[in-house]
Amino acid sequence: MTPNFIKSHEAAADIERYRFVAFSGTGKLVTTAAAATDPIIGSSDTFGAEAGQMADIIQGGWGSIEAGGTFAAGDPLTADADGKAVKAEPVAGSIVRIGGFAQDAAVDGDIVDYLVAPGIINTPA
Repeated sequence: MTPNFIKSHEAAADIERYRFVAFSGTGKLVTTAAAATDPIIGSSDTFGAEAGQMADIIQGGWGSIEAGGTFAAGDPLTADADGKAVKAEPVAGSIVRIGGFAQDAAVDGDIVDYLVAPGIINTPA
């Protein structure tokens, strides 16, 4: 058994399934994370959500995410422009947000498990 913490939030825009999610900047509304700098709070479940509907966001435990590129098990993951998971890479002078750590190797389009662990990679200039 893998217990998860799932919290429902209203979707500010359509959210596809298995995508990283961030707060939209308007109250507690959520939207698809679209960059490595977006403050990822978790991932959408198997259903996603339409704008104005409630989205179940996996915010703790294990989640599933769609890969937007190639990564290995154990890699830190962040969001690409579509909210898919890509390997988080340090950027000098920037903060890169992560949604968690890959539990499987993946290539673009794979649905894989990841350990939900929002955080940052802070690299001095």
